[in-house]
Amino acid sequence: MKIIKRNGSEVVFDISKIIAAVSKANNVVPANQRLTKEQIINIADQVQTVCDTRNHAMNVEEIQDLVENAIMEAGAHEVARKYITYRYVQSLKRTHNTTDDRILALIECNNEEVKQENSNKNPTVNSVQRDYMAGEVSKDLTMRMLLPPEVVKAHEEGIIHFHDADYFAQHMHNCDLVNLDDMLQNGTVISGTLIEKPHSFSTACNIATQIIAQVASNQYGGQSISLTHLAPFVDISRKKIRRDVEAEMRELGIQPGEEKLSQIVEARLREEIKRGVQTIQYQVVTLMTTNGQAPFITVFMYLNEAGDNQRLKSDLAIIIEEMLRQRYQGVKNEAGVWITPAFPKLIYVLEEDNIREGTPYFYLTKLAAKCTAKRMVPDYISEKKMREYKLSKGETEGHGDVYTCMGCRSFLTPDRSGNGWDNVANAKNYEPGKPKYYGRFNQGVVTINLVDVALSSGGDFDKFWKIFDERLELCHEALMCRHNRLKGTLSDAAPILWQYGALARLEKGEPIDKLLYGGYSTISLGYAGLYECCKYMTGKSHTDPAAKPFALSVMQHMNDACSKWKAESNIDFSLYGTPLESTTYKFAKCLQKRFGIVPGITDRNYITNSYHVHVAEDIDAFTKLKFESDFQRLSPGGAISYVEVPNMQDNLAAVIRVMQFIYENIMYAELNTKSDYCQVCGFDGEIQIVEDDGKLVWECPHCHNRDQNKLNVARRTCGYIGTQFWNQGRTAEIKDRVLHL
Repeated sequence: MKIIKRNGSEVVFDISKIIAAVSKANNVVPANQRLTKEQIINIADQVQTVCDTRNHAMNVEEIQDLVENAIMEAGAHEVARKYITYRYVQSLKRTHNTTDDRILALIECNNEEVKQENSNKNPTVNSVQRDYMAGEVSKDLTMRMLLPPEVVKAHEEGIIHFHDADYFAQHMHNCDLVNLDDMLQNGTVISGTLIEKPHSFSTACNIATQIIAQVASNQYGGQSISLTHLAPFVDISRKKIRRDVEAEMRELGIQPGEEKLSQIVEARLREEIKRGVQTIQYQVVTLMTTNGQAPFITVFMYLNEAGDNQRLKSDLAIIIEEMLRQRYQGVKNEAGVWITPAFPKLIYVLEEDNIREGTPYFYLTKLAAKCTAKRMVPDYISEKKMREYKLSKGETEGHGDVYTCMGCRSFLTPDRSGNGWDNVANAKNYEPGKPKYYGRFNQGVVTINLVDVALSSGGDFDKFWKIFDERLELCHEALMCRHNRLKGTLSDAAPILWQYGALARLEKGEPIDKLLYGGYSTISLGYAGLYECCKYMTGKSHTDPAAKPFALSVMQHMNDACSKWKAESNIDFSLYGTPLESTTYKFAKCLQKRFGIVPGITDRNYITNSYHVHVAEDIDAFTKLKFESDFQRLSPGGAISYVEVPNMQDNLAAVIRVMQFIYENIMYAELNTKSDYCQVCGFDGEIQIVEDDGKLVWECPHCHNRDQNKLNVARRTCGYIGTQFWNQGRTAEIKDRVLHL
């Protein structure tokens, strides 16, 4: 059994230290109030037993709380007081250097909590360590000086989660929907250098990757771009290539004829598109932003975004095809083996022109299915369902808007202005009357732990709703801290975002405040653990028809709170299905500490993401997607559903059937497969999770290699694919997943 020390390092549990600490307190009280040696040993055994049942590595503070309780239960109140005093004195001694210890531990790669915080960061790399060091200092400053005590306390107890506290001290925000069209068509500035409109597709792709890197270094969440914004440069390259070929032919004295000339031009154009897409694929994977990781980038592939321009749509289709082909191939690892990369995340829109055999672009859908079966992307948005859900001012159901999320799942609210906010951001590609999405952003996220609300109520429904409202107000207070931290931010803080087109073209020295109101940007109320909340309050999973109405009422209650806050402040609060990664483990540990082990509720090292069906629940793919669609609609600030499937590379017809079901039934969904490789023996299949001395570890089923440095494992854990492994809570969740097909 392992424990987590105060500096974050992991060590083997040592019962003798408990015996020694209690004995020290015992020796300084009067003889008639002392514990016997046997009682001290019993206290230590009792603590060890509780630690064994928690199913996770306890930290020192949790263990000391257990020791205090055990001494009190033994009736040795004077010993307990001495023990508490000793803890307090030691705490005072540590106050000045707790953050220092954590930083030193992460530099030496001993800080287990930080090491496994983000499955796309390698904690041994200097740039990542530098970001983590800054994050620890920033987080310490945030918790001591910048946030209200009640918010800090609730965050530390796992009642809420104040996301990305390590970036709060700076005036930074969460996610972006990049206005790449404006930046490419009308120019931008990168690091003080003017970048004019590119004269070829390959140059446009290269500039796009530089923009992606710059944006990622000036915010801390995900970002998205659309391939539609690159498509106009295909025809620019086509015309340029045609001029070059014609010149070559004249010089050679050859008259190839129009048909042959067009063939040569299109062949060369395809090669340029291939190089351009390869630039995006490889640059995104290899670029390292200032926080030591590849940009969290999503690439949107939507044919109908080209409108009625058939040439543009045809060129867009060529880019999409090449993007899918290259992603299917993957990237080579250091051993030269093709593996699944984490980024970019791809989203493919299912539409009437590509969803069925015989439609013009069904060939792309078949290619997308092939890519999904091998590489876990693309994910899928249903044009049909999104047009029902996302209605800007004046639009009717079925005629709404289709647009990408900002990263993995954070969606903007529809344009409620009716006129693109009269171009408040000064974008050069503003179209009056057209709903505005590109150039908008999310201010931040605070998540409520629904499981804690339920357990705190003791199952009393009246008490549940009362506590729920109190916790929501606490979230509101925390979200306003996010908002107010951004108020007054000058455009100079991130020129690429606020001055040069990614989000706006404000003047130098101009505050960004006008972009924080009126719905131009959003701010997200996250939620987690709807399944466990419902299970505790009703005794049933929310998939049970008798329990589903309660689960839906919880969702509606949060939406009503967002509507109330919006009316009060003119800020678009929006309900967001939180993609818990490290927080799922944190919440689980906090629940066990506050409420003990409650069978079926707190007996695992994770809680369920957002509204999802529990990972271990037996349910088929179609029933799961249909069920979750009702909850996805009530999560307008962002949500994604998934189905867990086996190796489907030899059954693409089934993959397409799932895609067609998504089109008809749910707005946004993905298929999770396995895509692993062992560098020791060359095994290409599913790397297993096994238990070793109470800890879950990854192991090759062929050669039993457990060296994570020699394993390539890719799993989707929170919308994005992770490739740097996960904490014990998320690893347990991955292990418990059942197949839905």
